[in-house]
Amino acid sequence: MEHRRLGMTGLQVSRLGLGCGNFGGIGSAPEFYGMGEDEPQAFAIMDRAWDAGINFFDTADAYGGGRSEAFIGRWLKEKGSHVRDQLLLSSKVFNPVGPGPNDRGLSRRHILRQIEASLRRLQTDRLDMYLIHEPDPETPLDETVRALDDLVRDGKVLYVGASNIEGWRLARALWISDKQDRSRFEWVQNSYSLLDRAAERDVFPLCADQGLGFTAFSPLAGGWLTGKYGAGRPYPPGSRMTLRPEPYAHLPTDATYRALDALSEEARVRGIEMSALALAWALHHPQMTAVIIGPRRPDHLDPALAALNVRLSAEDTGRLAGLFAPSASTV
Repeated sequence: MEHRRLGMTGLQVSRLGLGCGNFGGIGSAPEFYGMGEDEPQAFAIMDRAWDAGINFFDTADAYGGGRSEAFIGRWLKEKGSHVRDQLLLSSKVFNPVGPGPNDRGLSRRHILRQIEASLRRLQTDRLDMYLIHEPDPETPLDETVRALDDLVRDGKVLYVGASNIEGWRLARALWISDKQDRSRFEWVQNSYSLLDRAAERDVFPLCADQGLGFTAFSPLAGGWLTGKYGAGRPYPPGSRMTLRPEPYAHLPTDATYRALDALSEEARVRGIEMSALALAWALHHPQMTAVIIGPRRPDHLDPALAALNVRLSAEDTGRLAGLFAPSASTV
């Protein structure tokens, strides 16, 4: 397994990260708590990922109503301290974890309460990586920055980052951190794929300028880059388009289906799965530290692992990007 340095930190992160958002639920939505992978299924996926050399597991306090973190914690307890010592464990804070008005967001109160809850569920004394799940417009950014800095100073978190963040807000957060001598965001975790290249506009240039890492979630665009969706075909039961279609509602167009057909043909010629080619394209971006994949079964890791061996020239990556240019951005 190849590794990349995470921004300017000392962490060496596997090029593939294991996304655990389907453990015990489908993301953070309460209506899907208890769905997704149960504990034995989650254990099997984590076993396969760990055996394949993936050292970066990504979760969040609200995934499955806390079930995702709890599953990981019990898996770590079963594996022992030697695995925990080698694993880079990342979680996030922001989404609602209860019905009250203070049970969400990035206030100092919520962050300090949620780090303790996450550590309990994960059965660990620290998180290697901790992200804001998305910006909180109702909390002053400097309050959030100070709270995260306290977690780092207390040793509960080693490095902090930001997810779902715009370039201008990231720049402001970095300015606040530098001005106040606080821990700064070391990496960004935003969506990036052939079907969502918004990060290229301002986030990638800012990350390059400031020495930040970048980890991509949804590198397969909710399954759209796997071949499971096609023109005139019903969406498969249990797919994202039947459970949580909103983030991808703009994709079912003739232009998208033509691009998918062309990508499928390119993958066929190369003798690889379409998803492997799509992941390889994302991995070849010079700003990319790692892509986060969310397999539903252990064997779903196979095309992701195959992507690590796909070699693409600059001409190849440009040509593939050009297939999707008319629908390349969701923002």
